[in-house]
Amino acid sequence: MELLPAIDLRDGKVVRLAQGDYDRQTTYADDPADMARRFADTGARWVHVVDLDAARDGQLANTAAVSAIRDAVDLHIEFGGGIRDRSAIETYRDLGVDRLVVGSAAMKQWDWFQELLDDATLPGSLLALGLDARGGRLCAEGWTEPLELGPVELARRVAGSDLGAIVYTDIARDGMLTGVNVDATADVIAATDVSVIASGGVRRIDDIRRCRDAGCAGVVVGRAYYEGTLDLREALAAAGESGAA
Repeated sequence: MELLPAIDLRDGKVVRLAQGDYDRQTTYADDPADMARRFADTGARWVHVVDLDAARDGQLANTAAVSAIRDAVDLHIEFGGGIRDRSAIETYRDLGVDRLVVGSAAMKQWDWFQELLDDATLPGSLLALGLDARGGRLCAEGWTEPLELGPVELARRVAGSDLGAIVYTDIARDGMLTGVNVDATADVIAATDVSVIASGGVRRIDDIRRCRDAGCAGVVVGRAYYEGTLDLREALAAAGESGAA
């Protein structure tokens, strides 16, 4: 299982939101590239980057920060936030991003997302489907707009595709250090053959092991690292251990 330490960007700074609430922000660093270097020095292979400004209003606002991260480290970059048209995909592919998480646009314009999956000029590994849910319902536009769809339904739709991953986030737990919603994540895993990455709520090393043993392909770590409740080296080691028999 891969461990993906997270860098959430707002106004070019490294921040975290509590439950996706833009009024409940904690700023952790002014230099995203330096934070990425710390992750690389610890042994991480991936970094999960989110443009929170773009996630809410759709306008790409932190391309300079992403470019600085790309220049600073040789990590694989998974990026999300504001990927709502082909232009945004091309912009970040040209910046050297390895995987792009499409959330709101996929949930609200499924035919468009399906066209991306069917496009032979776009490798499936470049795309991930972002499923962000609160109370079993998906939410779009920076988690501000509830939808009627559930995450399992969309996970089933991409079964059999060459999609790079599904990133499933429990919004109620994101940034709260309350533990991962492993049961809901397991439901998504059971609905598809696409790799599923868990996000939201990681606090301790046991969360990493539970995600691994549930069959997650990866887990995103954010606030637990920044608040010091989780040692990143220990978490990376746990992610790579064999699961329970």
